[in-house]
Amino acid sequence: MNAAARPKNRPLCRIAVIGAGIAGLACARTLRQAGKQVSVFEANAQTGGRMATIESPFGSFDVGAQYFTVRDERFQRALEAAAAGTARRWSANAVRVLDQHGRTVDAAMPARESHWVAVPRMNAIAQRWAEPLAADGALHLGARVRGIERDALDAGRWQLHVQGDGDDHPVHAGFDAVLLAVAAQPARTLLSVSSLAQPLTKAMAGVQTTPCWTLLLAFPQAAQPGLITLGPQWNAARSSHHRIAWLARESSKPGRAPIERWTVQASNDWSREHQGDDPARVTAKLLKAFAEITGIRAAPSWTHSMLWRDARTTTPLGRPFLWHAKLRLGACGDWCLGHRVEDAFVSGLELALTLARDV
Repeated sequence: MNAAARPKNRPLCRIAVIGAGIAGLACARTLRQAGKQVSVFEANAQTGGRMATIESPFGSFDVGAQYFTVRDERFQRALEAAAAGTARRWSANAVRVLDQHGRTVDAAMPARESHWVAVPRMNAIAQRWAEPLAADGALHLGARVRGIERDALDAGRWQLHVQGDGDDHPVHAGFDAVLLAVAAQPARTLLSVSSLAQPLTKAMAGVQTTPCWTLLLAFPQAAQPGLITLGPQWNAARSSHHRIAWLARESSKPGRAPIERWTVQASNDWSREHQGDDPARVTAKLLKAFAEITGIRAAPSWTHSMLWRDARTTTPLGRPFLWHAKLRLGACGDWCLGHRVEDAFVSGLELALTLARDV
């Protein structure tokens, strides 16, 4: 729908963005630059979404996105202008493609395009982009949106029911539009509470995502004199092993601590089949597969496993974003275009540009 479908004399001035991952922050930053009053609500205590990092006694782990590409010129300009110094190339010492037995079948991946990581942690870019919003008091962390409904005082606007953010059930009201920048399934769930949102949930019906079990391993014994690394000399690989799809030596990434650490991401099918397993069982199975692939038989000194329930998009929306001009509801995220970090950025940017230009 176009601007003519909007209520008369009701410009979009106050906009709520739900989610402070790359899509949400790209959207919020662009709207703010266009003169809109933006409030961002993030359920977690940190920004970044799947560009997430957790700490261990032995160093950090990038538990979501392992690297990103820079194909879109607008993404490159945004990194240079607003996140200067936070992105560095990661050579990965040749990203390998392995068969199910851990044998290299293709070592040419780095020649195709550069792999980038944020420094000193993967969420550094999101943190940098969020700084102006935080300075304006427009960033609400630890604020989980539980419901979206028409404003009790003005039916032409929206209000959010938020858990956290300094109160048990605060209500944030007076929004001219609400934009969801979260994973597809949580977005559908949140929109389904209102029958008015049916056009958006119907459009999202075909989007398919899959979970991902992630295993983190630390081997401080590799720091012993005369022992530089354990196992293979490569630092990252895609694998056709039925349990494991990706392995990365975290300590090989620029700006990271030198203690030997590995992040292991399970395959789509295995994660889906075992999403109900307890973490201890998953750790044992993935550790066995890790040893088969890498030849590292030493017991790690520290392990941690976690399940991302909407980790990978297998069937994307097929367009950059959703926007219903009459309802003034929209949605964006990597799931609109694919699963890459850059997909999330482009989705959030395109939604914001549409609102800034047309409404």
